[in-house]
Amino acid sequence: MTSYAERPWLARYGVGRPADITPEFTTMLDLFRASAARSPDVELIRYFDGVLTTADVDRASDALAVALLERGFRRGDRLALYLQNDPAFVIGLIAAWKAGGKAVAINPMNKHRELTYLLEDSGATALLCLDDLYADVARPVIASGQTVVRLVITASALDFQQRLDPRLFGSVLKPVVEDALDLTDLLDRHAGQVPPPVHPNPDEVAILTYTSGTTGVPKGAMNTHRTMAFNCQTYRDWMALTGNDSVLGVAPLFHITGLVGHVGLALLLPCPLVLAHRFHPAVVLDAIREHRPTFMIGAITVFIALADVPDATPDDFASLKVVYSGGAPIAPAVRDRIKAQTGLNIHNIYGLTETNSPSHGVPLGADAPVDPASGALSIGVPVFNTLARIAGEDGEDVPVGEIGEIAITGPQVVPGYWNKPDATAESLPGGELCTGDVGFMDADGWFYLVDRKKDMINAAGYKVWPREVEDVLYTHPAVREAAVVGVPDPYRGENVAAYVSLLPGARVTPEELIAFCRANMAAYKYPRTVTLVEDLPKTTTGKILRRELRGR
Repeated sequence: MTSYAERPWLARYGVGRPADITPEFTTMLDLFRASAARSPDVELIRYFDGVLTTADVDRASDALAVALLERGFRRGDRLALYLQNDPAFVIGLIAAWKAGGKAVAINPMNKHRELTYLLEDSGATALLCLDDLYADVARPVIASGQTVVRLVITASALDFQQRLDPRLFGSVLKPVVEDALDLTDLLDRHAGQVPPPVHPNPDEVAILTYTSGTTGVPKGAMNTHRTMAFNCQTYRDWMALTGNDSVLGVAPLFHITGLVGHVGLALLLPCPLVLAHRFHPAVVLDAIREHRPTFMIGAITVFIALADVPDATPDDFASLKVVYSGGAPIAPAVRDRIKAQTGLNIHNIYGLTETNSPSHGVPLGADAPVDPASGALSIGVPVFNTLARIAGEDGEDVPVGEIGEIAITGPQVVPGYWNKPDATAESLPGGELCTGDVGFMDADGWFYLVDRKKDMINAAGYKVWPREVEDVLYTHPAVREAAVVGVPDPYRGENVAAYVSLLPGARVTPEELIAFCRANMAAYKYPRTVTLVEDLPKTTTGKILRRELRGR
């Protein structure tokens, strides 16, 4: 019998691809310094009509690091980044490292309560923040005295560009913020200055990235220099990318995919990173047309939105040679529809905050198989240097083909959660990550994601996995997006409920969708109710928020 320890997936890698790679860099700062020395004139950031070279970013991060140090920032301190997909994020991230500190990634959608918690939990002493977020959210949080933030620097989405796209910015002018320092002023004031050299330990935290908190309070994953640098290289080598490529930055930079698969990858190659402040489908499509990026990774909902832009054509996407999607399972019908609309061949990828993005991926050029029994599209195979297995309730391996929890060991796995030893012991026993995701491995080493353990529906004693029902709904020609949740039922315990948005111009009734599902799956699985909605609630990373639907 095939065993996980035998790594049967290595046969899927293809000729000439190694099972393991040797890390070129063990710290993100060394990784960036090497690129800055090797390729100072490479365009590193393209932001609308603005361009920053590797040397520009190196000088700007030097100046910001000096500004931080002169204002009391000390080795080991944390700089919180409360920003959108703007050049300030990249500059602030590198400056935190050059000042001997750590960064803290904060979701720009967070409000007062959430921001207060993250600043308190991380112990951030400095905050780099968009000016509008400071005015609307951060100012009262800092004024409350509940955090130890003593230095606030504001940046504007209008910095580093002249275009001021009205679809995003309207008639907005850069405000004067009286009670905070301005980023561009600091960069001008400290231009040409260089901070004292620092050499972080590879196992020091490079950035704290917070989990979504769907099963409790958010936890700060300790993404170290070593784990982050390893997976930057994984992206490069798995996707066969070079400095001649360019990265479309559609994932939020605060998210692990944006951090590693956008920023870290661009710093390593180095190559252009195309940013557009936030995801607006028409704006991003125009950025693709203008900058012709070659690599893209994003949530499947991003691809759906881009494909549905009214004037989009396959020619618009022709520059994108390497395309991956992760963050949520992909229904085979959705993959096929997007390919028909755009010409994009989407490869699946799988990872978590705790794995610094990828732990599994479909090898470039390979076609992910569809499990004939469940209809699930494979999430790929474990990437370089990585061991994955399927564990049963007792923690032991389950036989190949059987369902259990996906567990991962590898050089990209974080050592734990910030100041949360109990959560670390529970989720990372002995350094192995217990993902909370339910899946299985077939005899050829392909892994399949069934669902999150917590999302299982218990309908009259039968287990129903939402993803399976969603995959059936996606095969209906009218369905654009679908989400399935369990709702309380006094007789069955839980019923299956579906929320569906339709393709433009499509017409179908809830009753017709229920009948369609009933004809295509076991009687206990089909949804008892279908609610048609204009759009499904999503996170900023594009994941559909099932928890919000449960409360409706």
